[in-house]
Amino acid sequence: MPQEITPQQAQRVQANATRLYSQREVEDVLDVMAAQISQSLQAANPLLLCVMNGGLIITGRLLPRLSFPLQVDYCHASRYRNQTSGAALEWKQHPHCDLKGRTVLILDDILDEGATLEAIAQYCLDAGAERVLIAVLVVKNHEHKLSEIVADFVGLASPDRYLFGYGMDYKGYLRNADGIYAVAEEDLG
Repeated sequence: MPQEITPQQAQRVQANATRLYSQREVEDVLDVMAAQISQSLQAANPLLLCVMNGGLIITGRLLPRLSFPLQVDYCHASRYRNQTSGAALEWKQHPHCDLKGRTVLILDDILDEGATLEAIAQYCLDAGAERVLIAVLVVKNHEHKLSEIVADFVGLASPDRYLFGYGMDYKGYLRNADGIYAVAEEDLG
């Protein structure tokens, strides 16, 4: 069962956290990612697949930067369910669009252990996608990956810390933080 916290506890977690990237730094890297995606996919008629809830902000911030024909859909698959550690993958919503023959760009907040993104990519391939690419705002650097999957478009790298902001949450809160923050050790758990 997800551990609930209060808004006041979320404020305390944010006050204790270390800011790794400012809003300006994140926005600058989104400009770079948009240019890379545009160069690679402008002629592909891609379907951008937002992974809810974490991919909401990166998708919303990238879309206005992409000036070529594309379609957008979403899926909702999660291992965290407002916790600070992952469990079994739970599908809440599969994509609505027909993926057969499409180039699909999966958009998510973070590539951490890789299990969720690998499962979503495999679902897309099984549904007939011709090509599946992945764009993430952050790749976490650590040695305990559950998958060998890699992202095709990456904004930032982070140390092996629990992060929040720009779509990443702490127990359901702080997705809307104006930068990317690392949770203090005393607030984990």
